[in-house]
Amino acid sequence: MKILVTGGTGYIGSHTVVELLNAGFEVVIVDDLSNSKADIAIAIERITGTKPLLEVFDLTDKVKTADFFKRHRDLKGVIHFAAKKAVGESVEKPLLYYRNNLESLMNVLEGMVDNNIRNFVFSSSCTVYGQPDELPVSESAPIKKAESPYGNTKQISEEIIYDTVKVTDLKAIALRYFNPIGAHESALIGELPLGVPDNLLPYITQTAIGIRKKLRVFGDDYNTPDGTAIRDYIHVVDLAKAHVVAVQRMIEGKMKKDFEVFNLGTGNGYSVMDVIKSFEKVTGLKLNYEIVGRREGDVEQVWADPSFSNKELGWKAEKGLDEMVSSAWRWEKAYRGSQPPQP
Repeated sequence: MKILVTGGTGYIGSHTVVELLNAGFEVVIVDDLSNSKADIAIAIERITGTKPLLEVFDLTDKVKTADFFKRHRDLKGVIHFAAKKAVGESVEKPLLYYRNNLESLMNVLEGMVDNNIRNFVFSSSCTVYGQPDELPVSESAPIKKAESPYGNTKQISEEIIYDTVKVTDLKAIALRYFNPIGAHESALIGELPLGVPDNLLPYITQTAIGIRKKLRVFGDDYNTPDGTAIRDYIHVVDLAKAHVVAVQRMIEGKMKKDFEVFNLGTGNGYSVMDVIKSFEKVTGLKLNYEIVGRREGDVEQVWADPSFSNKELGWKAEKGLDEMVSSAWRWEKAYRGSQPPQP
């Protein structure tokens, strides 16, 4: 059974491709390589023994996207990761985010509908909840005004999908992630942002290995126990496995509604300082960090109530914070050992 994974050489996408291949699926990747590298496909082959087909083009190109779907009418489903994802950058460049994230989604949905491909898994985000009134956050929590253009693209994307499902044969599952971190146990794939990292853990590992001079902690004046922002960090492999479960649920006809939503998190909230302390503990290294002002677009604290996902999908996050952090560090060291020093 053939699955398209858009953004499949990216961080979450590559780990999901591995889990799909391990589960016996055939995988086709479409990626524009704007925040990833083509040799990730080779790393995936080293892990699984199977090299996925990779087509390199931009899904905002309507003609190329339509041509792709005409050539791959035998797809059993699509997992859509392809999107820009940096909260801070989205605040600075909102039009870039709206154009890229929404046009690519609409082109993919159009290609699916035109070629009778029915199963769609969407990479959504807990940012759709904004700063929630109640914690932990369940799927019934209200969708509040997004704190960033990135978060707003996820809200609008879910609305586009919902409206499309209502009037077509399309079925969709939106997986609302909390904060994925960590890397595959092989240390062959992991989080590799091009340029200065926007996410916490790659910033930590790049600082520890000497690529960044200092880790910046955005704000220590939040209404949290240690003043730093709190997130629900989930191991990327746990997250990837949930996508396989979602695809299987659709193909096996087990959906209860034509559009379903699931939170993917651990149910535990960790502060930025918790993550720093965990890293220092498992590595024995002391991090060079400084407290700076809050970053626009960041919410104060959010963590999941994953009970619905646990029950309905039969899926549960299994790995703890120390394991997440140590796997990311193994990946960073392995990757830098195979790369020439950066200027």
